[in-house]
Amino acid sequence: MLTDAALKHLKPKEKAYKVSDRDGMYVRVGTNGTISFRLDYRLNGRRETVTIGKYGPSGLSLARAREKCIDAKRMVQEGLSPSIEKQRDKRRIKEAKSFGQFGEKWLTAAPMADSTRAMRRSIFERELLPTWRNRLLSEITPGDLRAHCLAIVDRGAPATAIHVRDIVKQIYGFAILHGEKITNPADEVGPASIATFTPKDRSLSPSEIRVLFKMIEKVATLPTIRLGMKFFLLSMVRKSELQDAVWDEVDFENAVWSIPKERMKRSKAHNVYLSTQMLDILIALKTCAGNSRYLLPSRYDADAPMSRATFNRVTYSVVEQAKKDGLPLVAFTVHDLRRTGSTLLNELGFNSDWIEKCLAHEDGRSSRGVYNKAEYEVQRRHMIQEWSNTVDAWIDGRKYAPVIIPPAMPLLEPDPSL
Repeated sequence: MLTDAALKHLKPKEKAYKVSDRDGMYVRVGTNGTISFRLDYRLNGRRETVTIGKYGPSGLSLARAREKCIDAKRMVQEGLSPSIEKQRDKRRIKEAKSFGQFGEKWLTAAPMADSTRAMRRSIFERELLPTWRNRLLSEITPGDLRAHCLAIVDRGAPATAIHVRDIVKQIYGFAILHGEKITNPADEVGPASIATFTPKDRSLSPSEIRVLFKMIEKVATLPTIRLGMKFFLLSMVRKSELQDAVWDEVDFENAVWSIPKERMKRSKAHNVYLSTQMLDILIALKTCAGNSRYLLPSRYDADAPMSRATFNRVTYSVVEQAKKDGLPLVAFTVHDLRRTGSTLLNELGFNSDWIEKCLAHEDGRSSRGVYNKAEYEVQRRHMIQEWSNTVDAWIDGRKYAPVIIPPAMPLLEPDPSL
């Protein structure tokens, strides 16, 4: 049986020779002095040899070679050829595609809604490619993934971190489905270990609205983001509807923003009627946008819309600032501003049909949804102006009594023929 001392004293000869160890393993000493661990075995009536590895500081130790020898013999007992499997592993490594390549294949081929694909591609290109583009799938560990996600949480984007973990999980699942022999690092990184969230049903109170806009002046962010945050609350639009908005959709003269059906969740065009305050915000955004076609252009590329994660980071920072100042403001999302408008307008006593139209909702579950196709333009213009006035009063700490039009006395719709 060999020892490390014996291995170190093996010298090359004119011809290669063998020295036996245990468990059928032996070393072959080449004419150049190279010492390699080998195992001969028989499988399916044929004799094969597998080279376990080279001995030395950059190779295997004697103890490790013996472990690998036991593994090889176990494979033989299971009917597998250690030599062929080793060749397959080498070929797999040589032909292995990078994380970036598999991610691109998954984004292209995996079934998902177009809006979901667009969001995931944005996260993939911004959060994952810069770090892991050229890494092999086998090189990314659960620890790497957890550290990467926690760094995203630390910068104020916990929702993005959860999406990153989910995207990694699906890319690896796609690769495994297509024959890659790897483990999925996301299996050992549960979402709860990254971030936890409050329930989705969240609406801000008037006092929280005042805290929000008081705190947003103290956090480090762009003026356009502060303006955008207020516009979300006043307009009650979805985040994507504003962040992808272009100036061609805004009619300043008639005070209306027309969102085309291609960008609406229900594929139906939607008009957002603009209060005086909303027009002022859009004028300010137009001044800041310069030549960009977007209402909220990217800080680094005027030809691209603002990053989806931008407002998430700001809401996180606002809540953190409120905590520092000892003010009551529970964590919220941009979508919660939409829910806030709906909840508080109903509490103020405005007609629910008008509110639903502002939210671009259609009640398709009853006959009411079939017949109630009115745009309620005049009523909605009045309501959105009163809503804007009320929000301003809450922010300033003033009292304001909005003028409520009773549903029994609705304003007349304008005649479209005029």
